[in-house]
Amino acid sequence: MPASAPVSLKRISLSLGIVCLLFSACRAPEPDRPNILFLFADDQRADTIGAWGNAGVSTPNIDQLAREGFSFLANYNMGGNSGAVCIPSRAMVNSGKAYFRVQHDLNDTVLLPELLGAHGYTTFATGKWHNGPSSWLRAFQRGKAVFFGGMSDHTRVPLQDLAPDGTLINEREEGFSSEVFADAVIEFLRTYSEDAPFYAYVAFTAPHDPRQPPMPYREMYYENLPPLPLNFLPHHPFEIGDMQVRDEQLAAWPRTPALIRDQIAEYYGLISHLDTQVGRILKALEEAGHAENTYVIYAADHGLAVGSHGLLGKQSVYEHSQRSPLIITGPKIPHGSSVALTYLFDLFPTISALANIPSPIDLDGLNLSGLWTGEQEKIRDSLFLAYTDVARAVRDNRYKLIRYPQINRTQLFDLQDDPDEMQNLVNDSSHSKRVEELTTLLVEWQQRVGDTQSLVTESIDTGTLNIDKLERSPDRWQPPWIIQKYF
Repeated sequence: MPASAPVSLKRISLSLGIVCLLFSACRAPEPDRPNILFLFADDQRADTIGAWGNAGVSTPNIDQLAREGFSFLANYNMGGNSGAVCIPSRAMVNSGKAYFRVQHDLNDTVLLPELLGAHGYTTFATGKWHNGPSSWLRAFQRGKAVFFGGMSDHTRVPLQDLAPDGTLINEREEGFSSEVFADAVIEFLRTYSEDAPFYAYVAFTAPHDPRQPPMPYREMYYENLPPLPLNFLPHHPFEIGDMQVRDEQLAAWPRTPALIRDQIAEYYGLISHLDTQVGRILKALEEAGHAENTYVIYAADHGLAVGSHGLLGKQSVYEHSQRSPLIITGPKIPHGSSVALTYLFDLFPTISALANIPSPIDLDGLNLSGLWTGEQEKIRDSLFLAYTDVARAVRDNRYKLIRYPQINRTQLFDLQDDPDEMQNLVNDSSHSKRVEELTTLLVEWQQRVGDTQSLVTESIDTGTLNIDKLERSPDRWQPPWIIQKYF
C-alpha cells in the first residue's frame, strides 16, 4: 500500500463524521440490533437454484435459505455502462442508486457499509470489490482476502488483508477463490465476540468464468449433462453490439449443443461448489451463536447467457442476463416469495431498515420489507434496463419492450406466455398500441434516471451478423485445460 494510505484513514474518519451529521447522531449499539451477512455471487443466473425450480443443479444450502426465507423472483440488475457489468452492478448495490447517478469508483456517494459503520456496526469484507481500493477503505473496518480486480483464475486470485493501521497488506495468491473467501468470513464469525452488531460482506468470484470448478464438481455434471436452455441458438440472430466482448469469445461460433452443454456443466459445477461454501458459512454462523440474530442475504450481481439466444455473457438486457437471485432470511422474515419487480439497489434501503437506520434521502432504491410483511403487493409498476449504448428496455408485469438504438430494432415479448423471450411480437398489429405505450414509458424512465441515450439513429446499419468475421482468442485467466478444450 502506498505511503499515502494513512491519509485515507483521516478521510474515512471525516467521511463517517459527515455521515453522522447527514443521518442524525450516530447511536450507541443496541443489544438487540441484528447482524447482517451478505453473500454475493458473481454471474449467477436466477434460474440456477434448485428451490426456484431447476432440478438439474444441486444447491441444497441456497435451497435452505429459500425454504426458510423470502424469495424475490423478479429481481434485476438495472444493467451496465461497460462490458464488465459487475462494476456498475456493485456500484448500484452499495450506493442504492441507478448507475446513471453514481461513479464506478463510488467516491461520490455514501456507501451502505459506511452508513452502517457510522451507526455502530462493525463492518467486515472478504472477496471481490471491483470499485477501487479507496471506496473499500472508506466502507470497511476489517477485511481479509480482498480482491480488487474483476476476474482471475480461481486458483490464483490476488488477495490482500486490511491491517490495523488501515493499510492493505499481505499480497498473495492462495487456494480456490470460493473456499478462501468462505474461510475468511468463517474465521470472522467464530472469533467475533463484540457487543456491536456486524455487517459481513462476502463477495464471491464464482460462478464467473473461468469455469474451472475443483475436479469433483467439474465431473459432477459430465455424466448427466444439463439440458440446453429452451432459447438456445447457434448465434444471436442479429448484431447487437459487443459481439466480440471477452465473454463471447469463450466458445466458437456457431455454438454447438455439445459445447454449450459442457460449459453449462462446468458453470453448474462452480455453482454447486459455491453452494458448499455457503453451507460451511451458515454452519459457522450457527455454531458461533449468531444465527438467531442475523439476517442472511443471498444475491448475485446479474445473470449470464451461457448459450441462451446464442450468447455467452451478460452484455444484453435479456432476462437471463439481468435477472438475478435475491433471498432474504432472518428474524421475523416469513417463508414466501414475491413476483414484484425489484432491483438489486433496493437492498440499500432494505438493509438499513432491517438495521433500524434511516436511509439517505437521495436513493433510487426502495425498501422491500412491505413485500414480506404483506403490506405491499408491489413497489413499482415497471422496470427499466440498459446496456451501454446498445440496448434499452422496459417491462411491466407482463410485457417487455427492448430497443436497440444503434440499429433501429425493437423487440416485444410477452413474459407471461414467453418467459424465454423467443417470440418477438413487435410486428403483430394487435400489439401496436402496447408498443407505443411501452416506448413512451421507456422515455419516461430515461428522464427519471438521467439517461440521455437517443432511442433512434440515422444509421443504415441493420444489425446483420456475419459470424465468419468474428475473431476470438483466450484471455490470460483461462487455465490450460480450458484453452485446450475450447480454443
